[in-house]
Amino acid sequence: MMADDAASEEQDLSRLLIEERVFQPPADFEAAAVVQDPSVYERAEADPEAFWAEMAEQLDWYEKWDEVLRWDPPHAEWFVGGKLNACYNCVDRHVHNGRRNQAAIIWEGEPGERRTLTYWDLYQETNKLANALKTLGVEKGDRVAIYMPMIPELPIAMLACARIGAIHSVVFGGFSAEALRDRIVDAEAKVLITADGGYRRGQIIPLKHDADYALRQTPSIEHVIIVERGEFPLRIVQGRDHWYHRLLQEAEPYCEPEPMDAEDILYTLYTSGTTGQPKGIVHTTGGYMTGVLATLRWIFDLKQDDVYWCTADIGWVTGHSYIVYGPLAAGATMLMYEGAPNWPEWDRFWQIVEDHGVTVFYTAPTAIRAFMKWGTQYPQAHDLSSLRLLGTVGEPINPEAWMWYYEHIGGERCPIVDTWWQTETGMILLTTLPGIDYMRPSYAGRPFPGVSAEVLNDAGQPATSGYLAITRPWPAMLRTIYNEPERYVEQYWTKWDKATYFTSDGAKREDDGYFGLLGRVDDVLNVSGHRIGTMEVESALVDHKAVAEAAVVGIADEVKGQVIAAFVTVKEGNEPTAQLSQELQKHVVDKIGAIARPQSVAFAGDLPKTRSGKIMRRLLRDIAEGKVLGDITTLADASVVDELKRRYEEQE
Repeated sequence: MMADDAASEEQDLSRLLIEERVFQPPADFEAAAVVQDPSVYERAEADPEAFWAEMAEQLDWYEKWDEVLRWDPPHAEWFVGGKLNACYNCVDRHVHNGRRNQAAIIWEGEPGERRTLTYWDLYQETNKLANALKTLGVEKGDRVAIYMPMIPELPIAMLACARIGAIHSVVFGGFSAEALRDRIVDAEAKVLITADGGYRRGQIIPLKHDADYALRQTPSIEHVIIVERGEFPLRIVQGRDHWYHRLLQEAEPYCEPEPMDAEDILYTLYTSGTTGQPKGIVHTTGGYMTGVLATLRWIFDLKQDDVYWCTADIGWVTGHSYIVYGPLAAGATMLMYEGAPNWPEWDRFWQIVEDHGVTVFYTAPTAIRAFMKWGTQYPQAHDLSSLRLLGTVGEPINPEAWMWYYEHIGGERCPIVDTWWQTETGMILLTTLPGIDYMRPSYAGRPFPGVSAEVLNDAGQPATSGYLAITRPWPAMLRTIYNEPERYVEQYWTKWDKATYFTSDGAKREDDGYFGLLGRVDDVLNVSGHRIGTMEVESALVDHKAVAEAAVVGIADEVKGQVIAAFVTVKEGNEPTAQLSQELQKHVVDKIGAIARPQSVAFAGDLPKTRSGKIMRRLLRDIAEGKVLGDITTLADASVVDELKRRYEEQE
């Protein structure tokens, strides 16, 4: 290959799968949007601290701040000297301003039960639980672990902790006893709040039973509070275990909210680390509440009469920010659902949208690809006309899934906000504002006003394709890793300089300023010296009419360094054949080029995913390279791996 040809190919590879289609929001949506003035971007860029101070004014403060931002890279303090309480902002102020009888939480359990809690109901329960925690000796700064299904008592538990200044650490209810133990031990939690059990795909999840195993090795736990979800078998340890409903019956009805410094810790949330040791991400009160409230209102165009549904689990940061703290601080009506999207029937989500008149719907690309695989007949069987805005969160969304979502769920009338953010960022950083920005399939959009992002190369220079970097502090940013300040600096602030946050994600930036995410940089493929993002090859595969979902990994090759192995699930009505495998290889070549041709295409019934819906490419790499499989404790369904390994070996 000539040098000029190589340079040309390298340039092409840096701009693979450019999506040229753009979609404007409907005129009536624009006319009624919360944000209609495009100059908000310029105003925020001209004086970001003034912008965030204006956003912070949407909260109720006991004492105003003396300084908006104190920045000693990589350590930030926001709204220095300000005092507020997160629970007061999510509950009390709505009771006082005329929303006491408005629905705060509309809940549906997987078996079909329904409950609606008004802001007054939420106020009463939160006050009583806060007092119950105090009677058990919980004080400001103590840590409380929460291990529960998706029931209203979960956000109530979080708010009760915030009310008294206790630091909550929510552990996803699908995690194992071992994972729960590790998180309790690291946080040195004093109390565990759990439930007797929960439901998932018709199966009983024995939470208290699993918690008992964890508690054998958690000496810091003094008390356990148990919510009665059903009639699940469990063992009560006298003196340690307490029924939630009995504690509330005995509790005083009002608990004075604790004035918290803006930089006091609101919660810790554990995310997986590359070393295998979970990282306790620390989020504080003032900046976090400012960031999630501002982004919730502007990005989701939130109106007083909306029924807002984020389908995430509260065990993940999406649930913290955009089920609990953002929507409740905004005084929204939000829907919570306990179970799986396909139980007992494949159309459960669309039945819920129709039954409750959901207007704003926020879900993950992995869910959208599953809906595609199941077929259009399920959403078509329901009236989805109440929907007016759609959102995506999680892995990058490929153009085919974006278009399916736009056409079959949104009826080509609902703007889609494609959001990029992380556990560490606390709030959405890249997206579109639906009343003023056009949409571009598979592109998240621009930085939210007041946020500064760049695509940098290894040398820290701007590039069209490279690493996504955040170049200015933002209010909801993580403050540290719990008990590991050195790890915080090393992991996030040493790639270039201590003022530039390394996201560990690859990205490309187009001439219009829109960012396209390419996936985690540790998932980038290196084929014959060319760096290719997994998302781009996967998008090319899913672009094929027979493919529902795809994941690709790089496996070692003596000549090329790496070759590409693809794992594919097909849509209903398609057969996984050798002919289809060859057709898909050719399809990738046609879409991207020969350099991106998968060496192998393995078909699977499903792909291994975490319980938050992210594909575990590490396990796919182990399967493709014939290695002993690594840790699978965070998988939603461990049986998928055995089936996939068997199929891969047969196809090889």
